[in-house]
Amino acid sequence: MPSKTKSKKKHKKHTTKPLKNPFSKLPLILGGVFIALVILIIAFYVFVRNNQIFSANFADNVLRPILGNQITVSIEAIFFGIEDNVNKVKYSFVKSSPSELTRLPKITTNASVYQTPGFSLAKVTSLSYFPALQGEGEWNQIYNGTSGALMAKTFVRPDPERAYSIAYLVKMNMNNLLLSAVEGIAEPGGRENPGTGKIPESIQKENMLIAAFNGGFQKKDGHYGMIVENKIYLPLQKNLATLVIYTNAKPKIIDYTGQDLGKNVIVIRQNGPMLLENGQDVTSSNEWNMETWGLTTTNSMYTWRSGLGIGKDGNLIYAAGPSLVPQTLALALKAAGAINAMQLDINPVWVRFIIFNSQGDGMYKYYSLTKDMTNGGYQDLTGYQKDFFYLVRKS
Repeated sequence: MPSKTKSKKKHKKHTTKPLKNPFSKLPLILGGVFIALVILIIAFYVFVRNNQIFSANFADNVLRPILGNQITVSIEAIFFGIEDNVNKVKYSFVKSSPSELTRLPKITTNASVYQTPGFSLAKVTSLSYFPALQGEGEWNQIYNGTSGALMAKTFVRPDPERAYSIAYLVKMNMNNLLLSAVEGIAEPGGRENPGTGKIPESIQKENMLIAAFNGGFQKKDGHYGMIVENKIYLPLQKNLATLVIYTNAKPKIIDYTGQDLGKNVIVIRQNGPMLLENGQDVTSSNEWNMETWGLTTTNSMYTWRSGLGIGKDGNLIYAAGPSLVPQTLALALKAAGAINAMQLDINPVWVRFIIFNSQGDGMYKYYSLTKDMTNGGYQDLTGYQKDFFYLVRKS
């Protein structure tokens, strides 16, 4: 029998392919998501920064009703946090150029500013955390078409941890000025209780208008009281900082507890607890808690803030600037001579101090205190949604 030959079969070697790691691309994906998020945040910041009025109104009128106060505050906190860091980076580049850092418009000085009785303008020296910038703490008269000293301005840096935190200061000579207020078309009384929103035509035509500056918060941010010419736009609340303006006396800033405010009162405006009381900083007191102050105005946010103080001589001091919290705002006002003080509005859009120069026939040129402030002069003359104060020269 023929011998059987074994057929050689070629066996293929089976190699097991390693399983793909489903997480191998995760770092790449996460990196892409992170980059996209950073780009989105930067784009959001740039958009908001370049469209501040639209963004502020969008937050107040759209986001708050839909998302609620707390979520809207969280969104605002992200933006203000970014802005604070941007200010820090900007400072590292421009700190050698004070005019760029402080962004003060050109001012006209007058030697008589230091010689006006009852209007002391000694240099502010109590805040010296950093080497002084040119002009820091030195008062200069604001040009307003007169030779007398009606207002003067300077700037200080009240935050020992933020050399870029600027507080602009304006001191007002209440021996020669009268203060009054305008209730906004929509705030604080609401659409159901609107104000005129503009400086009275009769005041404009007198050519005596000197300046205007922002008022307080909206109705929904605390229902802080406001009364103008005996008309109640929001009723007064107790234990709040209260500005009282009289027809025959200098204004007062008091802690309102229900006491008699006296006669000849023309304006009363409240806005949260006191910043300074009898020369003492009270921003760390129990009154400065979230329940009292309102969820929409978180005190830890470093953002544009404004405040108003009054000195022993009865002269008013306005303070405003970026990257501020209530405590540093209070420090700036105290350094400038205020003994009682209150916070006014916050947010880059709503903080504004406008200087008016009369051109005659009720016409004015107007500009903001700093280049970074919104110039609301036209709105003050024609109609503005929010309340504000204005100053006229005594005849």
